[in-house]
Amino acid sequence: MNIRTAIATLAALAVLAPAALAQTTGRAVDVRLRAAYSIGATAPIGLPATIRSIESFRLTPNFVVGASVSCPLSPLWGLRTALLAENKGMDGEVVTKGYSMRLAMDDDEMEGRYTGHVRQKVRQVMLTVPVQLTAEVSPRVQLRAGPYVSLLLSRDFSGEAFSGYLRKDDPTGPRVVMGSADDERATYDFSADMRRWQLGVTAGADWLLGRRWGLSADLSWGLTGIFRSGFHTVEQTLYPIYGTVGVFYQL
Repeated sequence: MNIRTAIATLAALAVLAPAALAQTTGRAVDVRLRAAYSIGATAPIGLPATIRSIESFRLTPNFVVGASVSCPLSPLWGLRTALLAENKGMDGEVVTKGYSMRLAMDDDEMEGRYTGHVRQKVRQVMLTVPVQLTAEVSPRVQLRAGPYVSLLLSRDFSGEAFSGYLRKDDPTGPRVVMGSADDERATYDFSADMRRWQLGVTAGADWLLGRRWGLSADLSWGLTGIFRSGFHTVEQTLYPIYGTVGVFYQL
């Protein structure tokens, strides 16, 4: 499936499914325009022993824009979907010991166990469609939860290794030293090994402040990890875990 076909499929799922359900049930749909900001990280569950410390962590502009469509099934329950354009990124620096890595230095690519500093950049630009069950707990508060699927339009997982050394091939292999100067550092780029599709779960709430405007909060948790199943250079599975706060306008 090419990108254009995938985008069209996601858009159709987000727009046509609630409309068809509304036509079947005879109930009106609720359309809300959304803008939000996400805070989180792409990380393993639990800090592995090979990562000794987190030296820095910096948020990137993780904005979310889109629209949601809800169709009530009963006075309490409903079905909601959305089409969201979002960015999930982060910059960080860690100190590792014996961490599995594949590095490039002086036009030479090496793989083995790395000990030292690693500076990492993650960028993921995607279209996301959640499909959620909703609960109207009050006239102004809607709770929701369900799965989501994301199509990545842009992927970047890259960085550099410095002030350390790599044991080539295995923990007792030849030692290659990386310095702190720019020309003494090694680099890596695993962007091509990232998944094009991501699956996960999300939960959240809408709070209608007035007749039209409201606030939203969501938590999304990726279940598939960001790398393809056959990629083993990074030994831990990395999951995108993000919280989102935003505003919406009800049409």
